[in-house]
Amino acid sequence: MLREKFKKIKIILASGSPRRQQFFKDFDIDFEIRLKEIDEVYPQNLTFLEITDYLAKLKAAAFEGELQENELLITSDTLVWHNNQALGKPKDYNDAFEMLKSLANATHEVITSVCFKTSEKEEIINEITKVTFTTLSDEAIHYYLENYKPFDKAGSYGIQDWIGLTGISKIEGAYTNVVGLPTEKVYQYLLKF
Repeated sequence: MLREKFKKIKIILASGSPRRQQFFKDFDIDFEIRLKEIDEVYPQNLTFLEITDYLAKLKAAAFEGELQENELLITSDTLVWHNNQALGKPKDYNDAFEMLKSLANATHEVITSVCFKTSEKEEIINEITKVTFTTLSDEAIHYYLENYKPFDKAGSYGIQDWIGLTGISKIEGAYTNVVGLPTEKVYQYLLKF
């Protein structure tokens, strides 16, 4: 459906995430991957959606002045929000362990902001999904970290991994958002573009 619509517009996905890239392949549209090294640092006074909005825009800003009239740049950022703080990607094994320990027997929110940028304008959409973990033993957390190495994932887990199958008791909202992209919202945005 989208392939015809975007015949004259080049979609650029600025994401190194294999999961986001796969979602765009699954949309059945042509797109190009363009990556820029971005220092993902945000002002400490930001909270919740402000953080992911800021980082998605920051990633798009790296392409300022480079976009052609027929190009649509898509950037995004996902984080886990738990106990009024942002859990990004873990610094190391111990950090990942502590994150997962804090998520056990609790509900957290996964927030994604997606920025759509052309040479003319910039728009942001958001998605928030609530995820509840069951009890996670230290043994289960160690097993997961050693076998699945989720060190490139916000909150130190991938819902599509073993821990998602065995440790998540409830999800309210978009599953794909927790994987890294609110696909339904992105698709609807592209349909209306």
